[in-house]
Amino acid sequence: MKRVLLTGIGGSIGCHVFRHIMATTDWHVVGIDSFRHKGMTDRVNMMLGEHPETAARLTMITHDLTAPVSDLMAKKIGPIDYIINMASLSDVHASIENPRPFVEANVAVILTMLEFARGLRCKKFLQISTDEVYGPTDGKTLHKEWDPILPSNPYSASKAAQEAIAISYWRTYKVPLIIVNLMNNFGEMQSHAKFPAIVQRKVRAGEAITIHGSPGNAGSRVYIHSRNSADAFLHILRCVVPHQHVDGTVDRPDRYNIVGDRQVANDELVELIAGWIGREYVYTYEESKLSRPGHDLHYGLDPSKLKQMHWLQPLSFEESMKNTVEWYENNPEWLEKH
Repeated sequence: MKRVLLTGIGGSIGCHVFRHIMATTDWHVVGIDSFRHKGMTDRVNMMLGEHPETAARLTMITHDLTAPVSDLMAKKIGPIDYIINMASLSDVHASIENPRPFVEANVAVILTMLEFARGLRCKKFLQISTDEVYGPTDGKTLHKEWDPILPSNPYSASKAAQEAIAISYWRTYKVPLIIVNLMNNFGEMQSHAKFPAIVQRKVRAGEAITIHGSPGNAGSRVYIHSRNSADAFLHILRCVVPHQHVDGTVDRPDRYNIVGDRQVANDELVELIAGWIGREYVYTYEESKLSRPGHDLHYGLDPSKLKQMHWLQPLSFEESMKNTVEWYENNPEWLEKH
């Protein structure tokens, strides 16, 4: 039985990764979360409530990963085959309002995990990163793996810093690093502050929705359900033998883009969600530089590399987003601030 260390297990993506591992493998998960930021015990408990038989395969540890892993904690974690490092602060607006503690926290988290991995000698270290490290696109261009890194705001810069530090540990200490860059995730139990949840909440309340951009040039995102992302993680862990740095050579670790099946303009997303729940909608446009400096209208990642490894997402955008909207209709309390 494989043993996987999953950081950020209580996050809106991490809980789906946990659920997917339990549903599709016999692996044991050691989950770490501070539950002081965006992580919530409610998410983990809901997953366990639906499948209580999986509880024996979970070891939960509450710990803020800005602090190192102690010897006692390392003993509790035990032997680990794979690390999936998801723990990070991820709110762009919060990073813009107060960048220093935000960036310092994300740098501290990656240092904690890499130092732990260096002593642990695990087989694979999967570092979860974001499309935002590459900066904006024109809505048509797709970034390939290892395109220039040009982050626009402190959040994306902190994720780029995590990547750079991880690469240094891969080169210096031979940590078996694999980097993945995700596009916009959504799913049940997501933060109320993410755009799909904001849209559904405001449509239900009959409130106007603010969309960055202008008519005919609204911002867009390529959305992917977190269970689809989790499926890609497991595909990579099963199929990829991490490339190891050879001293004296110029090379780089493994890196993969994880991409949804279609790009959706923000005003189109409003129309889709409103249609699925049978409500009227109102939206207005606003130039993003007025309300959110450092905001990117469009992102784009090239999915070719992972497709060549025969990975296809299990559910389409429309099917998974519609399922998620229906779930929120049945669980509207999750649309409010938790």
